[in-house]
Amino acid sequence: MALAALLSGCGEPPEVRDGSPGLPTRAPTTTPSVSATPTAPPVVGLPGPNSPTADPGLVAVACAGDPSAQQIINLVRGRGGLLSQNTKVTARTGPLCAAGWQFTILDVAGYEPLQVVTRDRAGTLRLVTAGTDVCTAEVRVAGPAGIQTLACGSDGALPVPQ
Repeated sequence: MALAALLSGCGEPPEVRDGSPGLPTRAPTTTPSVSATPTAPPVVGLPGPNSPTADPGLVAVACAGDPSAQQIINLVRGRGGLLSQNTKVTARTGPLCAAGWQFTILDVAGYEPLQVVTRDRAGTLRLVTAGTDVCTAEVRVAGPAGIQTLACGSDGALPVPQ
């Protein structure tokens, strides 16, 4: 009933009420559309590091002190038996950051360089892995591309979706 009341308010189209033959049959004309501002061609490739759409995990960059190399060393020393308090340790590379993950290479007196992958979880630095080969399943699956590349090499990174 309500639908009938709504439809009855529309009435007949004007061309039927006026007795006019119907819609005009004039050929349509087209006018070119002109833009007031020229548009630039689309940019192809990956976004730059300062682009708002850049993936923060695509490339690992210097962490700028958060975390510091000393925080990484303290975290590794804090793990039971990994490094003693007496062992001389210095940061060779890093920490380098990508999307809340860090990669650091430590020089340990008397040993091979120690690679360390850490992760910031809710403001707490967590050791993901440390050793001479840190390309673990967790790094490969959960780590950002910038950390995967450092830890696993170029073949360790997952392909970037197009």
